[in-house]
Amino acid sequence: MSSGSQLLAPKSRGSLTGRAAVLALVFGLLVLTLAVPVRTWFAQRAEISGLEANVAAARDRVVELQILQERWTDPAFVVAEARRRLHFVMPGEVGYTTMGADALPAAGPALMPAAVSWYVKLWTAVEQADRLTPAAATTP
Repeated sequence: MSSGSQLLAPKSRGSLTGRAAVLALVFGLLVLTLAVPVRTWFAQRAEISGLEANVAAARDRVVELQILQERWTDPAFVVAEARRRLHFVMPGEVGYTTMGADALPAAGPALMPAAVSWYVKLWTAVEQADRLTPAAATTP
């Protein structure tokens, strides 16, 4: 009977069996298969949250513009802005403008002429460079 009991005794196997190897392979393939869709899902969630933030900022801007539009429908506000920005005065009033040290109105850019185009600036710079003498051009 000893020979029969040896036939029924389990064989000693290594720590990694064929079934475990197949299971590890299937699990690895499952992870690789799901990695791309999960990464895409996270990227889309980040994009959606960014777009939601943009929508919220746009809604805030719309509210600000609606408030500004309501202010401009008020005649008193229009008169106040015309006085402040354009230095308008009512009939019979005397308007005063404070001049700065350079004899320009202290208000600055609001009363300056429209911006000069780039090619006019370029041509002016070329003309000024042409007027320089060689000694003045080398002196800093």
